[in-house]
Amino acid sequence: MDINTSIRKFGFQDLFNRKDLLWLIIWIAGLGLLWIWNALFLNAPAFARLQTAFLNSLLTGMMVVVFSLVLGWITGVSLHLLERSELKTGFAILSFVTDMLRSIPQIIAVLIGYVILTMLLYKGIIQSSFIQLIWIAGTISIAVFLEVADTIKQRIDYYRTLDFVDAMLCCGIKIRRIINIEILWKNSKSHLLHKLIAIFGVSIFLQCSIDFIISVGLSTDVSLINFPMTLGNLLANVDSKQDILALSNLFTDLGYLPEIFKRHLQGLSVASCIVFSLLCIYMIANGFVRRKKLI
Repeated sequence: MDINTSIRKFGFQDLFNRKDLLWLIIWIAGLGLLWIWNALFLNAPAFARLQTAFLNSLLTGMMVVVFSLVLGWITGVSLHLLERSELKTGFAILSFVTDMLRSIPQIIAVLIGYVILTMLLYKGIIQSSFIQLIWIAGTISIAVFLEVADTIKQRIDYYRTLDFVDAMLCCGIKIRRIINIEILWKNSKSHLLHKLIAIFGVSIFLQCSIDFIISVGLSTDVSLINFPMTLGNLLANVDSKQDILALSNLFTDLGYLPEIFKRHLQGLSVASCIVFSLLCIYMIANGFVRRKKLI
């Protein structure tokens, strides 16, 4: 086996043509380098907080993807079935509910969920950090799942115009199996995966934004200690804000640059992690849609 065959076998030759995979590797490699640098120069307590914040944000984003897929799948399929059934009242009610949710800006919907969570924390009803993360993920999912529902309904409506659906119905195959298996699972996985990648990025953005806003404006009764550590509220930490403000020293003393990456790592690492992750997720989604020719 010559070297060119080996390269093609392992896929390195096509790596730059697969922008989604390339940016996934860049994301993992970049986070790995950041982790190594912080392990060397960041103090142990701050390093532990940074790791916990990143893992919590990542876990929340993954739960948002799962919740949004389930809610979007159920809603999209239900809208299609109700629209073609005799239950026009059910379709009208479900359409009204979804339209109401669309009318609320996503960031406002998530903010409302955080306000309710803050009240529950104040009253001591919710104390577990994991339950709080589930609540946050559920709140974000309610704000974004309609994007999945729209994609699912569009795919179903498109395939219902083709002959193979009527042919399957004539063969006695149930419409639910045709929709869930033949249309969505076998022929729409790429579209759904692209949408879920985008939702993962949106969930990270919304979570970090609202966490930062809420953390800055918390009362003394509900403090950062009550919330699970995430990248957003870690960015709102006093130490992190001081680290970022330390960048202003570069305007008067460029020689301070080496000290920035050793003495002010927590704030810079959190900010870099958020921005770098959002950039990479966007590029992954963009590369995926172009490779699969979904546009």
